[in-house]
Amino acid sequence: MEKGSLILIDYTAKVKDSDEIFETTVEENAKKSNLYDPDVKYEPRLVSIGEGWVLKGLDEILTTSKIGDNLNVDIPPDKAFGMRDPNKVRMIPQRKFGDKADEIKAGDVVDIDDRRGFVRFIGSGRVQVDFNHRLAGKTLNYNVNILKVLKTDEEKAASLVKRRLIVEGDKVGISFIKPELVITLPEEAFMIDGLQVIKKAISTDLFKFIPNIESIKFLEIYNKSKPTSKAKEEPKAKEEPKIQKK
Repeated sequence: MEKGSLILIDYTAKVKDSDEIFETTVEENAKKSNLYDPDVKYEPRLVSIGEGWVLKGLDEILTTSKIGDNLNVDIPPDKAFGMRDPNKVRMIPQRKFGDKADEIKAGDVVDIDDRRGFVRFIGSGRVQVDFNHRLAGKTLNYNVNILKVLKTDEEKAASLVKRRLIVEGDKVGISFIKPELVITLPEEAFMIDGLQVIKKAISTDLFKFIPNIESIKFLEIYNKSKPTSKAKEEPKAKEEPKIQKK
Protein backbone atom coordinates (compact mmCIF):
# COMPACT_ATOMS: atom_id res chain seq x y z
CA MET A 1 0.00 0.00 0.00
CA GLU A 2 1.14 3.53 -0.74
CA LYS A 3 2.47 5.87 1.90
CA GLY A 4 -0.34 8.06 3.20
CA SER A 5 -3.10 5.52 2.49
CA LEU A 6 -5.76 5.59 5.21
CA ILE A 7 -6.77 2.14 6.38
CA LEU A 8 -8.81 0.57 9.17
CA ILE A 9 -7.29 -2.28 11.15
CA ASP A 10 -8.24 -4.52 14.06
CA TYR A 11 -5.35 -5.73 16.16
CA THR A 12 -4.31 -7.32 19.41
CA ALA A 13 -0.81 -6.66 20.75
CA LYS A 14 0.97 -8.86 23.29
CA VAL A 15 4.32 -9.09 25.02
CA LYS A 16 5.77 -12.15 23.31
CA ASP A 17 7.47 -13.71 26.35
CA SER A 18 4.55 -13.42 28.74
CA ASP A 19 1.60 -13.44 26.30
CA GLU A 20 0.31 -10.36 28.17
CA ILE A 21 -2.17 -8.32 26.09
CA PHE A 22 -1.31 -4.64 26.43
CA GLU A 23 -3.48 -3.14 23.67
CA THR A 24 -6.39 -4.28 21.52
CA THR A 25 -9.24 -2.97 19.40
CA VAL A 26 -11.21 -6.20 19.85
CA GLU A 27 -13.64 -6.25 22.77
CA GLU A 28 -13.57 -10.04 23.13
CA ASN A 29 -9.79 -9.98 23.53
CA ALA A 30 -9.96 -7.09 25.98
CA LYS A 31 -12.26 -9.16 28.18
CA LYS A 32 -9.65 -11.91 28.26
CA SER A 33 -7.16 -9.51 29.84
CA ASN A 34 -7.18 -6.95 32.62
CA LEU A 35 -7.57 -4.16 30.04
CA TYR A 36 -11.32 -4.34 29.63
CA ASP A 37 -13.15 -1.10 30.28
CA PRO A 38 -16.95 -1.07 29.78
CA ASP A 39 -16.80 2.66 28.99
CA VAL A 40 -14.43 2.13 26.04
CA LYS A 41 -15.79 1.54 22.55
CA TYR A 42 -13.69 -1.18 20.94
CA GLU A 43 -13.56 -0.59 17.20
CA PRO A 44 -11.12 -0.63 14.25
CA ARG A 45 -8.27 1.87 14.39
CA LEU A 46 -7.48 4.40 11.68
CA VAL A 47 -3.87 4.25 10.43
CA SER A 48 -2.04 6.26 7.80
CA ILE A 49 0.56 4.05 6.16
CA GLY A 50 4.15 5.23 6.65
CA GLU A 51 3.19 8.23 8.81
CA GLY A 52 4.36 6.87 12.17
CA TRP A 53 0.86 6.44 13.59
CA VAL A 54 1.88 2.97 14.80
CA LEU A 55 5.18 1.41 15.88
CA LYS A 56 7.95 1.50 13.29
CA GLY A 57 8.04 -2.30 12.93
CA LEU A 58 4.29 -2.53 12.36
CA ASP A 59 4.32 0.43 9.97
CA GLU A 60 6.94 -1.29 7.79
CA ILE A 61 4.89 -4.47 7.63
CA LEU A 62 1.70 -2.63 6.70
CA THR A 63 3.40 -1.01 3.69
CA THR A 64 3.91 -4.46 2.14
CA SER A 65 0.45 -5.81 3.01
CA LYS A 66 -2.93 -5.69 1.33
CA ILE A 67 -6.57 -5.53 2.30
CA GLY A 68 -7.87 -8.76 3.80
CA ASP A 69 -4.49 -9.86 5.15
CA ASN A 70 -4.42 -11.43 8.61
CA LEU A 71 -0.94 -10.82 9.97
CA ASN A 72 0.81 -12.38 12.94
CA VAL A 73 4.16 -10.70 13.37
CA ASP A 74 6.86 -10.23 15.99
CA ILE A 75 8.38 -6.79 16.43
CA PRO A 76 11.85 -6.54 18.03
CA PRO A 77 12.61 -3.87 20.65
CA ASP A 78 14.58 -1.66 18.26
CA LYS A 79 11.46 -1.27 16.12
CA ALA A 80 9.06 -1.08 19.05
CA PHE A 81 9.75 0.84 22.29
CA GLY A 82 13.54 0.64 22.16
CA MET A 83 16.07 -1.06 24.41
CA ARG A 84 16.14 -0.51 28.15
CA ASP A 85 18.53 2.20 29.29
CA PRO A 86 19.79 1.67 32.88
CA ASN A 87 20.60 5.38 33.09
CA LYS A 88 16.87 6.08 33.02
CA VAL A 89 16.35 4.33 36.38
CA ARG A 90 16.66 6.73 39.32
CA MET A 91 16.41 6.62 43.10
CA ILE A 92 14.33 9.55 44.35
CA PRO A 93 13.75 10.58 48.00
CA GLN A 94 10.21 9.61 48.93
CA ARG A 95 9.62 13.01 50.53
CA LYS A 96 9.96 14.63 47.09
CA PHE A 97 6.48 13.32 46.26
CA GLY A 98 5.00 15.67 48.85
CA ASP A 99 1.53 14.94 50.20
CA LYS A 100 1.27 11.79 48.07
CA ALA A 101 4.52 10.27 49.40
CA ASP A 102 2.81 7.79 51.73
CA GLU A 103 0.34 6.68 49.04
CA ILE A 104 2.89 5.62 46.41
CA LYS A 105 3.28 1.91 45.78
CA ALA A 106 5.21 -0.33 43.38
CA GLY A 107 3.72 -0.33 39.87
CA ASP A 108 2.29 3.20 40.10
CA VAL A 109 2.83 5.59 37.20
CA VAL A 110 4.23 8.89 38.45
CA ASP A 111 5.02 12.29 36.94
CA ILE A 112 8.04 13.99 38.45
CA ASP A 113 10.60 16.48 37.14
CA ASP A 114 8.48 16.83 33.99
CA ARG A 115 8.97 13.15 33.19
CA ARG A 116 6.72 10.11 33.48
CA GLY A 117 7.93 6.81 34.90
CA PHE A 118 6.75 3.86 36.93
CA VAL A 119 7.69 2.85 40.46
CA ARG A 120 9.78 -0.32 40.67
CA PHE A 121 10.11 -0.50 44.46
CA ILE A 122 10.14 1.58 47.63
CA GLY A 123 12.47 1.19 50.58
CA SER A 124 14.43 3.10 53.23
CA GLY A 125 12.65 6.33 52.34
CA ARG A 126 13.59 6.15 48.68
CA VAL A 127 11.60 5.36 45.53
CA GLN A 128 13.12 3.69 42.49
CA VAL A 129 11.49 5.18 39.40
CA ASP A 130 12.04 3.71 35.94
CA PHE A 131 11.71 6.31 33.19
CA ASN A 132 12.07 3.70 30.43
CA HIS A 133 8.85 2.82 28.61
CA ARG A 134 7.20 -0.11 30.38
CA LEU A 135 7.66 -2.22 27.23
CA ALA A 136 11.24 -1.15 26.47
CA GLY A 137 13.49 -4.10 25.70
CA LYS A 138 10.60 -6.43 24.93
CA THR A 139 9.70 -8.21 21.71
CA LEU A 140 6.05 -7.66 20.87
CA ASN A 141 3.59 -9.81 18.96
CA TYR A 142 0.87 -8.24 16.83
CA ASN A 143 -2.12 -10.01 15.33
CA VAL A 144 -3.55 -7.62 12.73
CA ASN A 145 -6.54 -7.78 10.39
CA ILE A 146 -6.43 -5.21 7.59
CA LEU A 147 -10.10 -4.41 7.07
CA LYS A 148 -10.47 -1.54 4.65
CA VAL A 149 -8.80 1.22 2.64
CA LEU A 150 -10.68 4.53 2.86
CA LYS A 151 -11.16 5.86 -0.65
CA THR A 152 -13.91 8.47 -0.68
CA ASP A 153 -13.44 11.97 0.73
CA GLU A 154 -16.50 11.47 2.92
CA GLU A 155 -15.07 8.30 4.51
CA LYS A 156 -11.73 9.95 5.12
CA ALA A 157 -13.29 13.07 6.64
CA ALA A 158 -15.50 11.10 9.05
CA SER A 159 -12.61 8.91 10.23
CA LEU A 160 -10.12 11.76 10.61
CA VAL A 161 -12.57 13.79 12.71
CA LYS A 162 -13.38 10.76 14.85
CA ARG A 163 -9.69 10.09 15.45
CA ARG A 164 -9.20 13.41 17.25
CA LEU A 165 -12.62 14.14 18.74
CA ILE A 166 -13.69 11.86 21.58
CA VAL A 167 -17.42 11.99 20.89
CA GLU A 168 -19.76 9.34 19.50
CA GLY A 169 -19.23 9.46 15.74
CA ASP A 170 -22.91 9.58 14.86
CA LYS A 171 -23.32 12.75 16.95
CA VAL A 172 -20.92 14.73 14.75
CA GLY A 173 -22.41 16.10 11.54
CA ILE A 174 -20.19 16.22 8.44
CA SER A 175 -21.34 17.98 5.30
CA PHE A 176 -19.01 18.12 2.30
CA ILE A 177 -20.03 20.64 -0.35
CA LYS A 178 -16.80 20.96 -2.29
CA PRO A 179 -14.58 22.78 -1.69
CA GLU A 180 -15.94 23.44 1.84
CA LEU A 181 -16.29 20.92 4.65
CA VAL A 182 -18.71 21.73 7.47
CA ILE A 183 -18.36 19.92 10.80
CA THR A 184 -21.26 20.29 13.24
CA LEU A 185 -20.33 19.57 16.85
CA PRO A 186 -22.76 18.28 19.48
CA GLU A 187 -23.21 20.29 22.67
CA GLU A 188 -21.34 17.69 24.72
CA ALA A 189 -18.17 18.58 22.80
CA PHE A 190 -18.24 22.30 23.60
CA MET A 191 -16.53 21.96 27.00
CA ILE A 192 -13.84 19.46 26.01
CA ASP A 193 -10.46 20.59 27.30
CA GLY A 194 -8.32 21.97 24.50
CA LEU A 195 -11.14 21.98 21.96
CA GLN A 196 -9.53 24.76 19.90
CA VAL A 197 -6.28 22.79 19.68
CA ILE A 198 -8.23 19.68 18.67
CA LYS A 199 -10.05 21.60 15.91
CA LYS A 200 -6.73 22.90 14.60
CA ALA A 201 -5.29 19.35 14.54
CA ILE A 202 -8.40 18.04 12.75
CA SER A 203 -8.10 20.80 10.15
CA THR A 204 -4.42 20.00 9.56
CA ASP A 205 -5.24 16.31 9.01
CA LEU A 206 -8.13 17.07 6.67
CA PHE A 207 -6.14 19.46 4.48
CA LYS A 208 -3.31 16.91 4.29
CA PHE A 209 -5.33 13.84 3.36
CA ILE A 210 -8.16 15.42 1.37
CA PRO A 211 -6.70 17.85 -1.20
CA ASN A 212 -10.17 18.76 -2.47
CA ILE A 213 -10.90 20.69 0.73
CA GLU A 214 -10.14 24.41 0.60
CA SER A 215 -11.97 25.57 3.72
CA ILE A 216 -13.32 24.00 6.90
CA LYS A 217 -16.11 25.38 9.05
CA PHE A 218 -16.92 24.20 12.58
CA LEU A 219 -20.49 24.80 13.72
CA GLU A 220 -21.46 24.84 17.37
CA ILE A 221 -25.23 24.81 17.60
CA TYR A 222 -26.99 25.50 20.88
CA ASN A 223 -30.56 24.29 21.16
CA LYS A 224 -33.10 25.96 23.39
CA SER A 225 -33.86 23.67 26.29
CA LYS A 226 -37.46 22.66 26.70
CA PRO A 227 -39.15 23.66 29.95
CA THR A 228 -39.78 20.72 32.23
CA SER A 229 -43.16 20.39 33.91
CA LYS A 230 -43.05 20.65 37.66
CA ALA A 231 -43.57 17.38 39.37
CA LYS A 232 -46.53 17.31 41.69
CA GLU A 233 -45.47 17.88 45.22
CA GLU A 234 -45.81 14.83 47.39
CA PRO A 235 -48.03 15.33 50.46
CA LYS A 236 -45.97 16.02 53.53
CA ALA A 237 -45.94 13.35 56.15
CA LYS A 238 -47.96 14.22 59.21
CA GLU A 239 -45.65 15.29 61.98
CA GLU A 240 -45.78 13.26 65.12
CA PRO A 241 -46.44 15.27 68.26
CA LYS A 242 -43.25 16.13 70.11
CA ILE A 243 -43.13 15.13 73.74
CA GLN A 244 -40.80 17.00 75.98
CA LYS A 245 -39.73 15.03 78.99
CA LYS A 246 -39.33 16.90 82.21
